[in-house]
Amino acid sequence: MKINFKHLILSLFALVAVDSFAQAKKPQIMVVPSDNWCIANGFFMEFDNQGTKMKIPDYKRAVQENTELTLVMNKLGELMAARGFELKSLERVLKTIESEAAENAMTTSKTGAGISESPVDKLKSVAKADIWMQINWKINSFGPKKSVTFDLAGFDAYTDKNVAGASGTGNDLIGAPLAVMLETAVLSHLDNFNGLLQKHFEEMFEKGREVTLRVKKFDSFEGDLESEYEGEELGSIIEKWVSENTVKGRFLTTESSENKMYFEDVRIALMDATGKAQDTKGWAKGLQKFLKEKYQITAKLTLKGLGGAVIIIGEK
Repeated sequence: MKINFKHLILSLFALVAVDSFAQAKKPQIMVVPSDNWCIANGFFMEFDNQGTKMKIPDYKRAVQENTELTLVMNKLGELMAARGFELKSLERVLKTIESEAAENAMTTSKTGAGISESPVDKLKSVAKADIWMQINWKINSFGPKKSVTFDLAGFDAYTDKNVAGASGTGNDLIGAPLAVMLETAVLSHLDNFNGLLQKHFEEMFEKGREVTLRVKKFDSFEGDLESEYEGEELGSIIEKWVSENTVKGRFLTTESSENKMYFEDVRIALMDATGKAQDTKGWAKGLQKFLKEKYQITAKLTLKGLGGAVIIIGEK
């Protein structure tokens, strides 16, 4: 058989190009004001998280009432877009949530166990950005001269872990608008900041995206997680499924009893078997489907933010 080496070389080149493109894919970014900025400027609301009062940013009011914030977010978005990052607009996501106002901040299960979703969790679920880019800034005045001091932080939207940071103060300028002062202050730090974001994203391709899984049961469920199915305890069956459906079997079982299980540092692939982007919900649906098809066990799936799946066994 005659081998067409030219065709073979072109095919190998195409495969390498596709692989390089996949590795070079950048995370989706959403620029938001930092918690400190929101609270310091009065843009926050009280949230009752199962009896504990929490202050959380009121992004809607901040966007509507503070023109400086819009200028800052637009400028940072412009700088990130110029470097190839895909952006999610905070303002557009907020409007999407308004149009889907049927969602509730609190869901109560039939067992009476509360599963809370704060407005920020809801925002993350709708936006589905990989990274939240939080910005805090203040304007310094020295007579006619002004400068901007900024603090930039990149948070993994699924885990809330800080994966990149930068801070500094720009040069003193006369008569420069805020957007220009911010750009001059941020530019010298941005490439290093973006490098940290990209490193984190590439590590996710290799090690998987970090999520959590909590398994509970409804009171109406006749058995528990120690009940046996085909000679194996239900908890062990679930743990085995998690092991087989994570990147290199990476996860930690931090809690396990007859009534509940908790898995942390669960590493799920960014792409599913069909090559489509995979999120926590899609991954956890696999477990829900497996329990139904293999053992005729009905389960309810809920989410806590982007990175937390809750499976409640017994009802739907």
